[in-house]
Amino acid sequence: MIAGLIRSSREKVSSALRGIALAMKPQVVFVLGGPGAGKGTQCARIVQNYSYTHLSAGDLLREERSRTGSEFGQLIDSYIKEGKIVPVEITINLLRKAMEETMKADENKFRFLIDGFPRNQDNLQGWTTVMDGKADVKFVLFFDCSNEVCIDRCLERGKSSGRTDDNRESLEKRIQTYLQSTRPIIEQYEQQGKVRCIDASRDVDEVFADVKKVLDKEG
Repeated sequence: MIAGLIRSSREKVSSALRGIALAMKPQVVFVLGGPGAGKGTQCARIVQNYSYTHLSAGDLLREERSRTGSEFGQLIDSYIKEGKIVPVEITINLLRKAMEETMKADENKFRFLIDGFPRNQDNLQGWTTVMDGKADVKFVLFFDCSNEVCIDRCLERGKSSGRTDDNRESLEKRIQTYLQSTRPIIEQYEQQGKVRCIDASRDVDEVFADVKKVLDKEG
């Protein structure tokens, strides 16, 4: 009987702990930088070495664009081809769904790298409206890289990526969109002391060495 009570007590504690884990807010790091700054490459390294899940806003949008029966596919396609930013409601809906599914599948996976978001003021306002109180933004990991290096990397990537936007015309539009829309967001977070800047113009290993210093310090 005592053994049964102990077992029952342990099960209740275990159940309560699971409930606490599920109730935890997602811990978010926004990963920003120009197209070709190496965000995806560095995020993959972070996932291998730290307990983060990588969510790329661009990848989620591209997957949704190609998903059979998607009501947003055509709209997303036209925005991406023009190098424009997709309406915030669509992007946040995809990000929130991905975070919920990840945490439901594994209660220990509550730390997320959100790559390529927020990309403009509208994105940030949308995030604040929808996710305020539902997720904690720890800081912004900013990969700083010159426009020339970004364009050269993307053109090289375009030889094998199959991405329709890895061409000079789309890239120049994307760089302008980034400078006009995303840089002010980074500056806004910088004023709050929430930006961790990485020189992304260097070799992948050198860049990751600096990323590790940031993550080891931030936890």
